[in-house]
Amino acid sequence: MRFMIIVKATPDSEAGVMPDERLLAAMGKYNEELVNAGVMMAGEGLHPSAKGAKVRFSGSRRTVVDGPFAEAKELIAGFWIFNVKSLEEAVDWVKRCPNPMPGDSEIEIRQIFETEDFGAELTPELREQEERLRERIAGA
Repeated sequence: MRFMIIVKATPDSEAGVMPDERLLAAMGKYNEELVNAGVMMAGEGLHPSAKGAKVRFSGSRRTVVDGPFAEAKELIAGFWIFNVKSLEEAVDWVKRCPNPMPGDSEIEIRQIFETEDFGAELTPELREQEERLRERIAGA
């Protein structure tokens, strides 16, 4: 099972405050443990929302909204993709994580849909297309 591990933004991360050397070292050690255990598939930190944009959809209309965005607690400061056997295993790994922020912080854990989760609506043709795209991504 794959899970996205979402590091929630804080006012400091949204202000562009970078982690100190001690936190970078602790995160590096944690990431190494994840990789050595075969858990971590990807992981990155994100720039503050001031450097981003949102695209809002309303029917066929698209509206671009430049950052920054208002609610830091609803924003993402970084993420990992874990490959584990269960939500409980993902939770156990996240509990071992160093606090990713200087103060209080929160990490959200969400399961990623797999092809088989879509049932009959994912026709054989659509399933084949999905597999081709995944192969192309993996080969890139």
